[in-house]
Amino acid sequence: MKFLIPIISLFILVEITSAQSLSLTLDKTISLATDSSLEAFHNKNMYLASYWEFRAYKANRLPSLDLTLTPAEYYRDITKRYNSEENIDQYRNQQYYYAQDGLSVNQNFDLLGGSFYINSDLAYIHNYGDHNYSEYTSIPIRIGYSQNLLGYNPFKWGKKIEPLRYEKAKKEFLYNMEQVSEQATTYFFALAMAQAEYELAKENVASTDTLYQTGLQRHKIASITQADLLILKLDTVNAQNTLQNSEIALKRAMFALASYLNFEKNTTIHVHLPSRPRNMEISVDEALQLARKNNPTFLELCQQILEAEQVVDKMKKEALFNASFGASIGFNQVANNFKNAYRDLLQQDIVSVSLSIPLIDWGVRKGKYNVAKNNLNIAYISAQQEELTVEEEVIMTVSDFNIQQDLILSAEEALDLAIMAYMEIKQRFMIGKSDLNSLTLSLQRQQEAQRNYISALQNYWLSYYKIRKLTLHDFDTGLSLSNTFDYKHGIQ
Repeated sequence: MKFLIPIISLFILVEITSAQSLSLTLDKTISLATDSSLEAFHNKNMYLASYWEFRAYKANRLPSLDLTLTPAEYYRDITKRYNSEENIDQYRNQQYYYAQDGLSVNQNFDLLGGSFYINSDLAYIHNYGDHNYSEYTSIPIRIGYSQNLLGYNPFKWGKKIEPLRYEKAKKEFLYNMEQVSEQATTYFFALAMAQAEYELAKENVASTDTLYQTGLQRHKIASITQADLLILKLDTVNAQNTLQNSEIALKRAMFALASYLNFEKNTTIHVHLPSRPRNMEISVDEALQLARKNNPTFLELCQQILEAEQVVDKMKKEALFNASFGASIGFNQVANNFKNAYRDLLQQDIVSVSLSIPLIDWGVRKGKYNVAKNNLNIAYISAQQEELTVEEEVIMTVSDFNIQQDLILSAEEALDLAIMAYMEIKQRFMIGKSDLNSLTLSLQRQQEAQRNYISALQNYWLSYYKIRKLTLHDFDTGLSLSNTFDYKHGIQ
């Protein structure tokens, strides 16, 4: 029987795990959402992809060292060759072995848009057949430079755009994580409202049953009519139905929050409403200034304009002709043995200038340039419209937030008054000094006050996290979320 004990313990552990129960505050819910939700996981991986793209861009600005090898290449074939003595083409057998290695260092020159390189090369070939011989060819060192002569410099534009692109990706990550907080707040208060409705429904069941029992006693002494007693009975039936519907709604809200937090679907969650927040007045002007500085939408607009300007610059400088320049200086030699391939080196000088001039293109390049200019104008107009949309959203959200603080105070006061009024009328009804309509109306007012208070808290916290999302600033601590992110992750 001893071997059954671990198995039984395992089943008990699984049962406990499957019936996990949690008690959550709003802060804990947001913390779990930003750490464990699938949406948060998606946001982190999107940011990491942009981070490594930026790392690759920075690495591409540094010198690169490349080694190319062809350890062995064997070739045996019949090929066509020209016989200059007889002025005819002939088919000949060809058989050779070839090997090559090369080492090169490359460095982009951002100022002019060209590239420097230093390389070294060694090759060996051995021919078989009637002319059986071997040769080595070497380039001990060669230094060169090449670039486009039109003036379009892709490195200069990359230096402007890539850091902005990464900064936008970083702030998009923060923006999306604040959106996770906002969504978690929505699920939290949806469960809080369902939880409150369920508790109100249970209280209503108990209350209507008590009132019905009291009504039975009062009906015996003709203190209330038969119609009033039937209404009390109807209230008990309706209360039971409401309780069942509230229980279903509670399970749905609980399931939605558990799914969002990436918990087991049958996890039981009980939420605790946050206390009334401290008064916090946020300046619209300050929020607008922070949004212009931190909101990723503004960085996205700047990036779009820079990319459109880059295309215009490229099309303008390529509208007439293409030209490139290349020059290199070094040494080379050829010999039938390895040692002599590095003796009595010969100087190797290469200079090349290439031009591509379209004589007739039927306005293709001009058309591309005009399209690029129009796209730039569209980017300017779209940026202005989008800026106004974001600024309007900031203004309205801050205004709503400042109003919500007063609404919470009013809702809290209304809830206290509704509870006291209901308890007073209930006691008066129990002793026959109040009618049924007054009792029903007071109960409805109490329940509505409870809902209004939860809604006021929800609207306050949703507005607060939306302001954080739009400005990437924590107004409670006065810290920039972007600066905090840099400190946590060590990004320079």
